[in-house]
Amino acid sequence: MHTFFRMTGLLALALAFSLPAGAQQTPAQKELAKDQQQRSVNQPGNNSEVWRDVRSGQPNYTSVPGREAGVLVQQQARFPGQDGMTTAGEAWRKFRNGPIIFYGGWLVVLVMAVIAAIYFTQGPIKLHDKPTGRMVERFTIAERWAHWVMAISFCVLGVSGLIILFGKFVLLPVIGYTLFAWLTSLAKNLHNFVAPLFIASLLVFIVMYIKDNLPEKGDLNWLMNGWKMFKGEHLPSGRFNAGEKAWFWGGVVVLCLIISVSGLILLFPNFDQVRATMQQASVVHAVAAVLVIAAGLGHIYMGTVGVEGAYGNMRDGVTDETWAKEHHQYWYEDVKAGKTGTTAAPKAGAAPQTQH
Repeated sequence: MHTFFRMTGLLALALAFSLPAGAQQTPAQKELAKDQQQRSVNQPGNNSEVWRDVRSGQPNYTSVPGREAGVLVQQQARFPGQDGMTTAGEAWRKFRNGPIIFYGGWLVVLVMAVIAAIYFTQGPIKLHDKPTGRMVERFTIAERWAHWVMAISFCVLGVSGLIILFGKFVLLPVIGYTLFAWLTSLAKNLHNFVAPLFIASLLVFIVMYIKDNLPEKGDLNWLMNGWKMFKGEHLPSGRFNAGEKAWFWGGVVVLCLIISVSGLILLFPNFDQVRATMQQASVVHAVAAVLVIAAGLGHIYMGTVGVEGAYGNMRDGVTDETWAKEHHQYWYEDVKAGKTGTTAAPKAGAAPQTQH
């Protein structure tokens, strides 16, 4: 047994301080090597000095080139809210599996609970008047393509990201290791390969929609009274109301761009990022992703079952005059005045549009 411990100590010493042929040891390295040799004889198995140096985060020699290649264990670090210092990798793991999982998970659950409560107590927001059958173009085919490519890729990334982040704590106890391993592997590959499509479509989407999401009249009033729409009151707005603009600037522009940049750092680690950069990018990516998923759930609800007729607008590109007038009055008036948009042909059997 003593021979085993002695060999272990010598091997650790050789790994930590091995130098290329012809290289000269510093006096400190020579002294440490001498102390360790003596320690392996007097205290077999006690390699504390070697591992203390390994855990210092200082680089030693390695024949493999690359940043941090000579650093076996990172330096001590502490993430926000942590009581003490530990190795950076362990600090990152505790932060990811602690506050991010706990608060992020409950945020998503809370948003879903609020949406469910609104739907079952208030129901969808319906029109006051009957549809006229006269249709107004709401979105061009290019705008719809940009939206749907980004929306579908967003949903794929959102679901796969939730599986990767929360699956170990939510799904694994239910479906077991075999199915969970298959599911997370699928989620990881979908996440990695769909991400570039999302980033490209995101940039196109921002360019296409930015002009209609600039501040305009009615936005402040809408923000102050937007909650009244759940009680059946329709507030006038431009092509997009202030709530949709808040989603565009806060969710699409800010959070999705943060997710994209941090995701690229994680997706391509071969661009010489150090481990600390990857850990920080992972935290930023997870926090921004949870926030945008929570906000995105609200947007998806309002754009599908939450507002009568909203889904058909993006699916078909046209909307009924009644819907346009009740939900986006200022935009509807501009369309009628010929300032923006075009009027589509009426539905079969509908009365032709009259001139006012």
